[in-house]
Amino acid sequence: MSILKKRLKEIKAIKDEDIDCSDIPELDETFWKNAVLVHPEKKERLTVRFDADMVEWFKNQGKGYQTRMNTILRSFYEAHKNES
Repeated sequence: MSILKKRLKEIKAIKDEDIDCSDIPELDETFWKNAVLVHPEKKERLTVRFDADMVEWFKNQGKGYQTRMNTILRSFYEAHKNES
């Protein structure tokens, strides 16, 4: 079982009454009146080549590995985009 699946199983096993929600504010009508729907940015389909061991590691983390790879690349991009 992958670490992700194991952790998800642990989280699902927590009883509702054992979850501390005291620091989460209630959502009132003002929140929903001001809420804005944000659509994800357009994705571009392309063919890339990654090291096989790296791809295998991401795949072993479970479903959504391509999204996680994109998120990590985006994080690196955001951290360095103003350097040039």
